[in-house]
Amino acid sequence: MHDKIGFDNEKYIREQTAKILERVERFDNKLYLEFGGKLLYDYHAARVLPGYDPNVKMRLIRELKDKADILLCIYAGDIERKKIRADFGITYDSDALKLIDDLRSWGVDILGVVITRFDNQPAAQLFKNKLERRSIRVFTHRFTRGYPTDVEAIVSDQGYGANEYIETDKPLVIVTGPGPGSGKLATCLSQLYHEYRRDIKAGYAKFETFPIWNLPLKHPVNVAYEAATADIRDFNLIDPFHLEAYGERSVNYNRDVEVFPVVKRILGKITGGNSFYSSPTDMGVNRAGFAIIDDDITRHAAEQEVIRRYYRYRCEYAMGFTDKETVQRVVLFLEDFNIHPDARRVVEPAWRAAREAQEQNKGNEGIYCGAAIELKDGAIVTGNNSPLMHAASSMILHAIKALADIPGKITLLPSYITNSVRNMKTDILNEKSVSLDLEETLIALSISATTNPAAQLAIEKLKELRGCEVHITHIPTPGDEAGLRRLGVNLTSEPNFSTRDLFLT
Repeated sequence: MHDKIGFDNEKYIREQTAKILERVERFDNKLYLEFGGKLLYDYHAARVLPGYDPNVKMRLIRELKDKADILLCIYAGDIERKKIRADFGITYDSDALKLIDDLRSWGVDILGVVITRFDNQPAAQLFKNKLERRSIRVFTHRFTRGYPTDVEAIVSDQGYGANEYIETDKPLVIVTGPGPGSGKLATCLSQLYHEYRRDIKAGYAKFETFPIWNLPLKHPVNVAYEAATADIRDFNLIDPFHLEAYGERSVNYNRDVEVFPVVKRILGKITGGNSFYSSPTDMGVNRAGFAIIDDDITRHAAEQEVIRRYYRYRCEYAMGFTDKETVQRVVLFLEDFNIHPDARRVVEPAWRAAREAQEQNKGNEGIYCGAAIELKDGAIVTGNNSPLMHAASSMILHAIKALADIPGKITLLPSYITNSVRNMKTDILNEKSVSLDLEETLIALSISATTNPAAQLAIEKLKELRGCEVHITHIPTPGDEAGLRRLGVNLTSEPNFSTRDLFLT
């Protein structure tokens, strides 16, 4: 199941590069391209389009780097409230720093960082200082006067004209940023205003992978995008402007459709009458839909992603991070496809492992957790918690032993190592919990590998777990979640707490 491919990366890069360069030429070799979604590590796309390289957009940028400048936008409010990027567990400002490092590792430098809707917020000012002291150019754009209704004020010296002009040399300017609402569109339009004042007939286009405009509205890949953004209430719809202009159905999402009349008026005002486009779909240059080579595979993968989102939002609701309406929206998506959450293969085995732990410990009070992982060959391996280790730790050890063909009787973690770690936790660090979470288990395993050939063999199999499906019957502790994230598995869990303690370290 895991190695079935539904997406052709090479075709995608060829078509996408050609489309972008074609759009650059259309606008007298100066195009501002709003680059949505994640540049790197786009695991959502990789999950719903099997075969999609999570870094394919970075490969695309590397192809274009001699023709492109890159601006990175970040909304000052996201810095101030320490908004978290869920897949890495880091704040958006940290994600911006990581993105700069990642781009450099690919041989690509950014022109600068734009802090949008900047109003001297203390955390945003600190972020600006940090970047400038590391020799990264920072530009600050204030909230645009008159936006979104007063086009006369927006397209004036007091509106976009109040923003600092960012000089760019290359024909293509890629404007990107972490997450939605980072100010990418405003930055593009502000730059267009300044370019036209300098008599440079620049253009604007948008590159967003989801929703995929040439797939049906209720195609699971597009519904999976709605599920992924259920917390911010995004929804897909048939682009009414495209339908009216061309009589063709294409899919877009609410924010682009809602803002299009305003963008069209602003573009017309900036250019003196030419708004370039008749619909939000016209603005796009996305060719992802043309690189899907097996629709059945992508449909199944996308339905599984909707199930993952269901579990994730239920956990976030239990932890107070989201509201009930978000959960209910994803429940409706599951009902539309007639899918039950148990259609995820690792769910039932995880519960079975928890029940087995409970039966083995009859008479002992405690919360018993189960975990299951589906390996690349379709085999399912389970684990459960014990006084020695967490369920996630047990599952991973069992999985790598299975992959390395290590007999069950052979111990990967000798007692002298586990006892040493437990003694440090209780006697030195004064922690209440003695069982090892996954991060601690992986450290202990690496120590064991120095003298234990079986442990070394098992460690080498850890990389084969990337992309595997995992389910846990309880919300993972921070140490389990961090370990599973580093292993690159696709994790879901039930909205149950593994301890009655309110504070977890």
